[in-house]
Amino acid sequence: MPGQPARPALADADLAAMLDVAVAEAVAGAAEGGVPIGAALFDSAGVLLGSGHNRRVQDGDPSMHAETAAFRNAGRRPGYADTVMVTTLSPCWYCSGLVRQFGIGAVVIGEASTFVGGHDWLAEHGVSITVLADPRCVELMTVFIARRPDIWYEDIGVPAP
Repeated sequence: MPGQPARPALADADLAAMLDVAVAEAVAGAAEGGVPIGAALFDSAGVLLGSGHNRRVQDGDPSMHAETAAFRNAGRRPGYADTVMVTTLSPCWYCSGLVRQFGIGAVVIGEASTFVGGHDWLAEHGVSITVLADPRCVELMTVFIARRPDIWYEDIGVPAP
């Protein structure tokens, strides 16, 4: 579209290295007793702007999702169309809203098999979506959900079955 910044285009090697940052954050969150979801915000050249992990449990703050933490840690920018949000799990509606609100151009998702958030909706609104189906991300969430279903259901905002 004329007048809009180009969406970031990244090679597979770049995506793997970027996902490694988010996975390291997820592992750190798990080690702290929290939900093992990590995220990182990069510019279109692959430079890390900020990273973070879900800290809902650790901080007692229901708004501290991984994508929110990465976004906050990246600091202010005049625009986000040329940025890439890398997350270990399909972003929930809250985090999908953050991507849409600030016009983040691309989202790279480690996995979307244990949870499907708003990434299809984001794609419908012009956000470039890449789902990697990374086995590390699947294992982190599968193990966590089995061990702490109470916290998991609280995290996604639905009553436990």
